[in-house]
Amino acid sequence: MANGTRPGRSRQAWNVLRAATSGFVAPQVSTAARERRDTLVLLGAVALVVAPHFEHLPWWATSLLVLLWVWRLWLTSSRGALPGHFAMLPLLAGAAGAVWLQHGTLLGREAGVTFLLLLMALKLLEMRARRDVIIVIFLCFFILLTEYLFSQSLPVAVLTVAAVILLFFVLVSANLVEQDLPATRKLRLVGLVFAKSLPLAAAMFLLFPRVSGPLWGLPGETFGNRTGLSESMSPGSISKLLESNEIAFRAEFAAEPPSNDRLYWRGPVLGYFSGRFWAPLRARAIASPPLEMRKDSKAATEYAVTLEAHQRDWLFALEMAALPEADPLEPRFSSEAQMLARQPISERVRYRLASYTRFAIGLNETPETLHDWLQLPAGFNPRTRDFAEELRRQVPETQRGGTQRLVLAVLDHFRRGGYRYTLEPPLLGKHSVDEFLFDTRLGYCEHYASAFAVVMRMVGVPARVVTGYQGGELNPIDRFLTVRQSDAHAWAEVWIAGRGWVRIDPTAVVAPLRIENGAREIARRQGLVPLGDSVIEIDWVRRVRFNWEAVQNSWYQWVLSYSPERQRDFLLKLGLIPDWRTLAWLFGGSLIVLLSVLAFFSLRHRSERDPLAELFARFQIRLRDAGIGVSLHEGPRDLGRRLEREMAAETLAGAREILQAFEQWRYSRASPTMTPGALRDLRRAVSRFRPRAA
Repeated sequence: MANGTRPGRSRQAWNVLRAATSGFVAPQVSTAARERRDTLVLLGAVALVVAPHFEHLPWWATSLLVLLWVWRLWLTSSRGALPGHFAMLPLLAGAAGAVWLQHGTLLGREAGVTFLLLLMALKLLEMRARRDVIIVIFLCFFILLTEYLFSQSLPVAVLTVAAVILLFFVLVSANLVEQDLPATRKLRLVGLVFAKSLPLAAAMFLLFPRVSGPLWGLPGETFGNRTGLSESMSPGSISKLLESNEIAFRAEFAAEPPSNDRLYWRGPVLGYFSGRFWAPLRARAIASPPLEMRKDSKAATEYAVTLEAHQRDWLFALEMAALPEADPLEPRFSSEAQMLARQPISERVRYRLASYTRFAIGLNETPETLHDWLQLPAGFNPRTRDFAEELRRQVPETQRGGTQRLVLAVLDHFRRGGYRYTLEPPLLGKHSVDEFLFDTRLGYCEHYASAFAVVMRMVGVPARVVTGYQGGELNPIDRFLTVRQSDAHAWAEVWIAGRGWVRIDPTAVVAPLRIENGAREIARRQGLVPLGDSVIEIDWVRRVRFNWEAVQNSWYQWVLSYSPERQRDFLLKLGLIPDWRTLAWLFGGSLIVLLSVLAFFSLRHRSERDPLAELFARFQIRLRDAGIGVSLHEGPRDLGRRLEREMAAETLAGAREILQAFEQWRYSRASPTMTPGALRDLRRAVSRFRPRAA
């Protein structure tokens, strides 16, 4: 045979032989064993689907779901008989009744999801046929969507992907009626489907028209109560927030973040004092003047805030911020310089700001408009009144610079009076300011801010309490400043002629460490950090936490915060006009192109591969190239008999070994499914085989 024609003829013969041998019997697997295996995989997928719901389900529903799941697992492992249809009716009625007693309905978010989960768990107990498996799989797909009504966090997304992969694995297996495939082959099929879906999902995420408001939610429903600041302040109300590591908001600065002592995040302003608690001014004797604000534009700090939902209309910003332009939140300033949104913050929002470290507010106040900031209840704190009278005699307010001297005198009293900053202040009675100033001398930031404002009002200086957050923790991984509920703080403001409202923080005098390092550092030094939180202070644990929070923050910033504004910015970066017509054409065109490409690769004709048949064809081609005749209808045993006569003795042993392997893996029902290792060994044997004719 000529060398120039051998490769072409060999390839042609190989293709013919592969087509003729592709009908070889596939590896045999017991149908019952296969069904048990698929059921176990499905139970694993169900566990991933149900687990995220445990956080919000009633305890009895969680217990019942676990019990039904374990029951089905035991029945599958022990090959026990499934309960009959009549036995399922009491279970169904009991589940429906329990949901009704808990929620008073079977509809709505809480009741509907609980009832749906129980129905799916009951369906597992009567899952007998392929049709039941398909129903459970599609129920799981729907339940995966309901989890996003409660949480859209990154762990939930990861669990969703893992559950979808397992569900598609079972779906592929359930549709293999005549023959089974190795698990690795089915996983490759699932991975291929997943890879094909990614471009389509990315196009729909980036280009589907965005609307305002949360994507996942039901009308009129909120996402539960969250810890955080309230509209009032009483002794101990802010110190309770130290126990909460919940994130209030994150800030990303355009340049290096300011030092901690400049990080005052302004929140509610409190002007009414009842003797026990502070609250915002409700009714004023004279309407407040329009807010007048003067800022030094040379001292601007630019940053973006990602604020968590807190069901209030408060927007937190550094003092003192300028209102952003064309922001969908439509922010505005109250007369007390608190930034407010047009509606309560019921979802995570992001807004950009510029704050100015040198500013003045309230310069246009008059004695009449300042009268409300001098209000004090009668019959409270007599010793504090005596102390204020003594201060007034020492420093007359009419004296030049009298207001500033009064402020310094009170701060000096805190500095020299034996006061201590503590996170566990003692309880106070009716005359709370008296008891704090002259008895306990122990307090948290709200004690100092409240006492300072009361003393200032008693000496005739307009004063108020401002609540918000102070400081934050800079993540070295992504350079985002994380402000937690434990960073909640209270300070005071006094009105000084020619300067307007001036921030005074008496806590900074008593405990400068609180302002420089945060309340967590104080708690650590006072031994008040819980054991679980103290573990976080270990260096390697802190690094892990920083990395994890950076990953979560990226998920929030780039996925959950992909708003209409960000979509418009994306179109501008592409050089397109950010209007709905451009978006519609781009969205439609992208879908057509992607679907066409996917259809081409998915619908094109592909011959079914049979690795064992391909190896047998390659073996026959080697025989043919050696001058040994090959007949397409011969099986391994007939071919072996003929090779005894036509093949040289030194190569006959290798041929026998290869033919015995072919016969074993292809025809013997007693043999197990061919493993990848056995296929690899057979492929090596065929590659090394060099036959010679007799």
